[in-house]
Amino acid sequence: MAIIASNSAPGATQLEVRLRQVRLEADGIVSYELVAAGGEALPAFSAGAHIDLHIPGGMVRSYSLVNDPAETHRYMVAVHRVPDGRGGSAWMHGVPRVGDDLRISAPKNDFPLAEDASLSILFAGGIGITPLLAMARRLSTLGRPWRLHYSARSPQHAAFLDELRVLTQHGGELDLRFNSMGVPRLDLARLVKDAPADAHLYCCGPRSMIDDFLAASASRPQATVHYERFAAGTDAATAGGFDVVLQHSGLRLHVLPGKTILDTLLDNDISVQYSCSSGICGTCRTGVIEGGPDHRDDYLTDQEKRENRSIMICCSGSRSKTLVLDL
Repeated sequence: MAIIASNSAPGATQLEVRLRQVRLEADGIVSYELVAAGGEALPAFSAGAHIDLHIPGGMVRSYSLVNDPAETHRYMVAVHRVPDGRGGSAWMHGVPRVGDDLRISAPKNDFPLAEDASLSILFAGGIGITPLLAMARRLSTLGRPWRLHYSARSPQHAAFLDELRVLTQHGGELDLRFNSMGVPRLDLARLVKDAPADAHLYCCGPRSMIDDFLAASASRPQATVHYERFAAGTDAATAGGFDVVLQHSGLRLHVLPGKTILDTLLDNDISVQYSCSSGICGTCRTGVIEGGPDHRDDYLTDQEKRENRSIMICCSGSRSKTLVLDL
């Protein structure tokens, strides 16, 4: 397998893969099957893992792996076409063709599955099904009980329904909720309340769903509550009106209203690492030398935010007039 030095994270590597199959999974959702360019085995991954896809123009986008973690001959991701997105989904839906070579990171997992749980309850909204499908596959292989509540606009907008129905034949339970059919929306408060105390709960979906899930599970042991966002839980800080000083060069830049710190750095041709641009992946984490960050990310822990030693420059701002960064 060809391994290339990566520009997305210090010490990271990129893998060269080939696009073997593109398939429509639902309205607006397409899956992409990737294999090693040289035909060899790919690095192993665990349920809930994702890869970073390097897109021409310097963009990097993270996508959950949806296939069985036991497979090492391929990776499969699914991408939802977002009309007003930042370019990743539009590029994926419009540019790659079967046979094209692409560059990705090795799999990483910020949303791991507790494989020994007595019961795993999965909550998916729309494209949020992607990491949870891999979890359902893994739990079925292990013979562990699981229950999936899957909400979508309509059956036509729900991906991987056939695979999920097959998986239920191996001990899983599937609850489908489609707005178009008049089915009541998921009552997360009730479902979480009724869950056994030792069950592990997982949620992936739109911001409102994640927020409701976290509110409903606030009193549960936090070690049993797991979630993954595709977008930050709060809006990016774009008020501007402060200066950023780069410690290594002494360069001072003014962040204008409507701009993020990342926007300002890129506008001034300063090369920095970033990926999701939403404060959820951690790629743009930057050290803070002086000043008070206005944290807007969903990556740093509450303790790390209180310490103010790091900032996610893609979405966070400054509460002080000057912010000195370790750049």
